[in-house]
Amino acid sequence: MTVDDILAPEAVILGLRASAKTALLEDLARRAAQSLALDAATILGALVRREGLGSTGIGDGVALPHARLESVRKPFGLLARLREPFDFDAVDERPVDLVFLLLLPTAEGDDHLNALACVARKLRDPDIAAALRIARDAAGLHASISAPSFSHA
Repeated sequence: MTVDDILAPEAVILGLRASAKTALLEDLARRAAQSLALDAATILGALVRREGLGSTGIGDGVALPHARLESVRKPFGLLARLREPFDFDAVDERPVDLVFLLLLPTAEGDDHLNALACVARKLRDPDIAAALRIARDAAGLHASISAPSFSHA
């Protein structure tokens, strides 16, 4: 599985304004609901429940809010670079400026775990994160996260 299987070019947001985790999750849930023709409140509820288990702020300014939903048939992603970083209760206590929303089907399967691992691996790559932070437009953001990764020796 690749990021291109999860993230459509039109599902990238540059300069998103958010001042708090709840407001950000509400905005992302609304956008995902429009893309998937689902109920925003259902998506938000699943995201909030997952955040209740522990922050999805994975460190280095990155958050990966995710949830499983019965109405989702295949992994779906939204990528946002925030206008201003803010506190997301990340594991390293650093403010977050890159957010990848990932919605997964409830059916268990390797593909779904692979989707989460694939996105996390990309976002944890310092070169990719740097490219995401300097991209000039949404197409540049999408290209930066979609580019093949090369492991560092």
